[in-house]
Amino acid sequence: MEELVGILIQPGGFAGLFGERADLFFERSIGLEEVWAGTSLTDRLCEVPTPVEKLKTLEVFLTGRLHLHPGTRRSELVDQALQLFQKEGFYVAECARSVGVSERRLSQVFREQVGMSPKMWCRIRRFQTAVRALHHGVDVPWAELALRCGYYDQSHFANDFRAFSGINPTTYSARRGPWQNHVPIP
Repeated sequence: MEELVGILIQPGGFAGLFGERADLFFERSIGLEEVWAGTSLTDRLCEVPTPVEKLKTLEVFLTGRLHLHPGTRRSELVDQALQLFQKEGFYVAECARSVGVSERRLSQVFREQVGMSPKMWCRIRRFQTAVRALHHGVDVPWAELALRCGYYDQSHFANDFRAFSGINPTTYSARRGPWQNHVPIP
């Protein structure tokens, strides 16, 4: 039997677990053994008999990692930017003006702490909003859905959807299954 576990790291939470800037790991595939040298997390999890105990073991391990890097709290600048992007739907330039820094400074701090540029984060956020809507079976014209999700137009929506998922929104809707970010391969 194979087992799988995932960890969702909130934007800006990477440094607390890994003790490094998040942007150093963006779009890279690195084994945990390389990052957490000297730990045998995988071995420990394999030795624990039940899924509940495995999750508890993982939780204890991750909590311990947070205590190794206590001064790595997300910056106020990133907190403010995330709030403006989420609640106000600001673009990067509007956000930078609102928090009183240059776009370049905002982008630098955001990339270091979140792992990607604020523009990319906003694109992914818009894409995920669209995926959520499609997964729940929203039945509206594509142009209306695009505008509702924060896209400039339907073409922009379709291009971003394909860029992130490899398929178009129509294909996603036709193939959607029980998991929001996964589609069965025919």
